[in-house]
Amino acid sequence: MPAKQYSNYQKSLISGYYANLDTILLQKLGELVTELYLAEKKTRRDQLWKRAEKAMVKLKIPPAIINHITKDRNVEVLAKNLKEWLTADK
Repeated sequence: MPAKQYSNYQKSLISGYYANLDTILLQKLGELVTELYLAEKKTRRDQLWKRAEKAMVKLKIPPAIINHITKDRNVEVLAKNLKEWLTADK
């Protein structure tokens, strides 16, 4: 099967996505913090914490920090760290 050929426009979109992936993931993590604050059911919170953990792994956050944040599942700790990551990103 031949390799997929992308147009120049598609190539620019793909490269733009990967160039801004950290920013995209930090924004997604911020949205997850909001959803975690509002989540009422345990199953929903569990799903959101799994997504937050995956986003932190993609952001290449050290495993010790991820474990610290997800150990107690404290949204305030996640929000505090996210704030630090957002200010460090600028």
